[in-house]
Amino acid sequence: GSQISCFSPTNFTGKQSAYTDTACWDSLIHHGFDAEGRAITKSLWALKVFPYSLLVVAVLMYLPYLLWRYAAAPALHCDLLFIIDELDKSYNRSVRLVQHMKKIQQASAEPEQFWEEYERARRERYFEFPLLERYLTCKQHAHALVFIYILRNLLLLLFLAATCLYLVFLHLNIFFQDEFSCSIKTGLLQAEPHIPPLIPCKLVFFSVFQIISLSVGSVYVLLIPVVIYNALQLCQWDKGLLSVYEMLPAFDLLSRRMLTCPLNDLNVILLFLRANISELTSFSRLNAVSALREATANKEDIDTVIDFMTLLAGLETTKPKHQ
Repeated sequence: GSQISCFSPTNFTGKQSAYTDTACWDSLIHHGFDAEGRAITKSLWALKVFPYSLLVVAVLMYLPYLLWRYAAAPALHCDLLFIIDELDKSYNRSVRLVQHMKKIQQASAEPEQFWEEYERARRERYFEFPLLERYLTCKQHAHALVFIYILRNLLLLLFLAATCLYLVFLHLNIFFQDEFSCSIKTGLLQAEPHIPPLIPCKLVFFSVFQIISLSVGSVYVLLIPVVIYNALQLCQWDKGLLSVYEMLPAFDLLSRRMLTCPLNDLNVILLFLRANISELTSFSRLNAVSALREATANKEDIDTVIDFMTLLAGLETTKPKHQ
């Protein structure tokens, strides 16, 4: 329907009224007077392009997603699949080693000999599987993912702030101007005496634009702290996730203090690993083992998952005392 409604004089015909609506909509210039009585003009052209500006905003907000989708997501997906698989394998290998130890103990007639073999295996790192640890250490020195992650969040903040400022500008300057005075005395009509100098007009869609702008602005204002919070997650390590896997002999990044500046690819991987923790079946099991370890009286005898799993498997973790 018509985007504008002008109150043409009663002596105008239907075609003249339609021409008035069309001319005023094409110009969208408000003619008024200031406090001193001087004639002023104010362009309302931004209202005409407001729907198209929302399309531009939608395209801009989609650009960070495209950047992440094609520049970072494929590599991150591969990293997550590999790390999840290796973490579960490390857990499963530890369980199988404990089962093998139990069979050795049952077949051994001398408990002292069993513990000597156990200590020798630990000294020679039979319990360790360093592939995952070295891979995570390598990711500590890579910065491609973290660069794209920070760039994506900065672009989101920039577009969100720019959109909010644009909407504030429209509200302060235009969105309280639902009625304006239009002049059609131009060209051949300038000398016509029966045409009034100013014709009052009203924007039909004005309330709809106000509701849309307030809704978009409110959502974007709420999204700004969310984006800032997500970006600030890179300022610290997710040590809760790492500490659970510290029980595994193949995972000692914390004990060796290899975690330096958190602005690297490893921290980004840990953030998304935490978000997809349901895919990591060993995490819930190690959480249970960790809770049991906290409830154990002799914590000094249990330092890794191998030691605690020997307790769960029915082995005696306390070594026989030498006479």
